[in-house]
Amino acid sequence: MTETQRDILSAGFSLTLIALAAFVMQRFFLPLVWAGILCVATWPMYQRLRARLGHSILSAALLTLLVAAIFIVPALLGAAQAARQAPDLATYIVTANTDGIPVPDFVAHLPVVGDPIAEWWQATLSQPHGLAHLFSERKINGFHSASDMIKVAGVGFMHRLVDFGLAFLCLFFFYKDGDVLSRQITNIGSRWFSEQRWARYSEKVPTAIRATVNGLVLVGLAEGVLIGIAYWLAGLKSAALWAAATGILAIIPFGAPLAFVSAAAVLAFGGALPGAIAVVVWGTVVLFVADHFVRPGIIGNATRLPFLAVLFGILGGVETLGLVGLFIGPVVMVLFVTLWHEAQSHHGDVGSPVATPR
Repeated sequence: MTETQRDILSAGFSLTLIALAAFVMQRFFLPLVWAGILCVATWPMYQRLRARLGHSILSAALLTLLVAAIFIVPALLGAAQAARQAPDLATYIVTANTDGIPVPDFVAHLPVVGDPIAEWWQATLSQPHGLAHLFSERKINGFHSASDMIKVAGVGFMHRLVDFGLAFLCLFFFYKDGDVLSRQITNIGSRWFSEQRWARYSEKVPTAIRATVNGLVLVGLAEGVLIGIAYWLAGLKSAALWAAATGILAIIPFGAPLAFVSAAAVLAFGGALPGAIAVVVWGTVVLFVADHFVRPGIIGNATRLPFLAVLFGILGGVETLGLVGLFIGPVVMVLFVTLWHEAQSHHGDVGSPVATPR
């Protein structure tokens, strides 16, 4: 067997093993990616905690519990608030189904669409048992009844719960073995590429992830606070809970409107039409400024990416990969822009140093 044949056989064997491993682990890719993103984003915090405690396993366990609590505690508070309001909501649904829901006064004053909406409302929701008829006999989004939708939502929730647990289990081991894993990745990358080129690319990935997490999470929480003030001033019940939901949805670009438009609808149905209009206007202003200037600015300044690259990375990532694409998209754009400048520098010498764009 010649040297070339041996290399081809070896490469085929390696690719086959990689493909088999990917096939076996495909169910766990999403938890692994989330764990990796959280680990990279909080790695400096872990290093400080480990230096203070002097024990890697204890530090990894404490920080994993802390990061998990950041997700779990708000969810528990929201569930507790929902449980307290569940009896009132159930009573309202029963009453609305038995007696019908009157057409709100503001619907008739809506331009263009007011009259058609009022006629449909009067023919369906305003009729006794119209609510039950709407959800039981009509096929909604491919489901024949609300019970079908609830069952599918329940199964999806259980899958997400398992992914959530696996992600934090992986996060613990990423913290504990992070130094070893980093050295192994560096050795493999340096073997495939030149050390200089690998160092240039590898140092940009953590920076991009941390900048994206800061830009998305911190700006989203700030949006929740600012719009939550409008909820409180407008007299919305459970304004803090609505503000928390807005902050969570605001992490996704253009996700906040789902929260503040729903809050405005609740205000409008309660007769507070001026407050509903004020919430929509203020929410739109905050969203526009945050998503078009503040968020791209935070990410772009840290990663030295142009505005359009940041915007396309965020929006394109979430469009193609879902929620995890919010963090992967900007990383891809950072690597692409680095390659772009590398290709045009020093007469195409990809191994030479290149200045990153400012």
